[in-house]
Amino acid sequence: MDGNGRWALARRLPRIAGHRAGVESVRRVVKAAPGLTIDVLTLFAFSSDNWRRPRAEVEGLMELLGLYLATETEECVRNGVRLQVIGRRDRLAADVRAAIGRAETATAAGTRLRLRMAVDYSARDAILAAARGLAELSRESLDGALGPPVDLLIRTGGERRLSDFLLWECAYAELVFPRVMWPDFGAEDLASAVRDFRGRERRFGAVPEVPVRLHERWLR
Repeated sequence: MDGNGRWALARRLPRIAGHRAGVESVRRVVKAAPGLTIDVLTLFAFSSDNWRRPRAEVEGLMELLGLYLATETEECVRNGVRLQVIGRRDRLAADVRAAIGRAETATAAGTRLRLRMAVDYSARDAILAAARGLAELSRESLDGALGPPVDLLIRTGGERRLSDFLLWECAYAELVFPRVMWPDFGAEDLASAVRDFRGRERRFGAVPEVPVRLHERWLR
């Protein structure tokens, strides 16, 4: 969900205004996802590196997170959306942790969409934590500890990097980098990215078998 700050600055607004506008994009995308046969949707809300931002912006982001959880939980329940938060929680304020817990409990029965929000999240830290908790280290055990593999990764705002997001899970992800800023991203943008994804050939390192034509000149 990249580009909130730049979106706001381009309109001569404070950066937090871009984050507020970005919440509306979250609502649009969550509403559209099930209709595009998306079963799991993970949104990068706040990275572990984002603590370096100005204190006022961080506090505003945390306030928006708490507000979203308070206002959208009932909507998630009605629409069969199961909300889960991944990332560290020990550095979050007590009221934010409590809001996360209430939202996860209330939406636990949702089966239409699994909505994961990454908060205070670092993929490298997540991999380390998962590895430390395993009795036996293997690809399969890490797969189970970290979460589902990513099929499609969309980064808005035109940047072309992963920024420590779901690194293990994105091993074979298809990548889309639209230039549109997150506050302007909507259902049609999501549908366009899904169409792009479905038009790609995913080989996972293999190649299709091609029958040998014995009459080709190089065999003569």
